[in-house]
Amino acid sequence: MSSTSDPAALYAGLRDQVLALDPAAAGLSAPFSPTGSWGCVMDTGYPGASVTLVGLSDGTTSLYTSSGFGIIGGGGHEAVVRATLVLLSVLDQHLGEMTPSHENALPAEGRTVIRALTTDGPRVFEASEDDLGNYRSVLSPVFHAAQAVISELRAIDEAR
Repeated sequence: MSSTSDPAALYAGLRDQVLALDPAAAGLSAPFSPTGSWGCVMDTGYPGASVTLVGLSDGTTSLYTSSGFGIIGGGGHEAVVRATLVLLSVLDQHLGEMTPSHENALPAEGRTVIRALTTDGPRVFEASEDDLGNYRSVLSPVFHAAQAVISELRAIDEAR
C-alpha cells in the first residue's frame, strides 16, 4: 500500500508537516503577544488510533485521525476561525505551565498532549484526557477551548 492510500501514513505526514512548519515562511504570526502562539496541536490517544486537532493563527484548522477520518479546511468557516482564535488566546494564557520541547511523540491511550507552537519554539503539556476534561488540570481551559473548536468542525461536517 502506498503512503498516499495508507491512512496512518497520511495522518503522520499531515501531522509532521505542521510540526515542522516555519511560521514566517507560511506567513503566520502570533496575534496575541510577541512570544505567543501561532499554532496549537492537540493529540489524544485512543484505543488503536490517535486524533489530532491543528489550529493556526491564520484560521487554518483541521481535525484528523490515524484511522483515516479527517476534517480539513475548517478555516474557511467563520465560526471555526473564531473558535480557533479563542483557543490560541487561552493557550497563550497558559504558556507558563508548559515545557519547552521538540519531542513530537504521540500520547498513549487516554492521554492528551497539547503543543503550543510559539515564536520562541514549541511548548508541551501532557495530562490524562479525563483530568483535562474534568477540570483537574491547569490546562483544562485550553482543552475545553480545543473541544469548542472540534464542536464547530463537527457541526460543519454534519451539515455537509
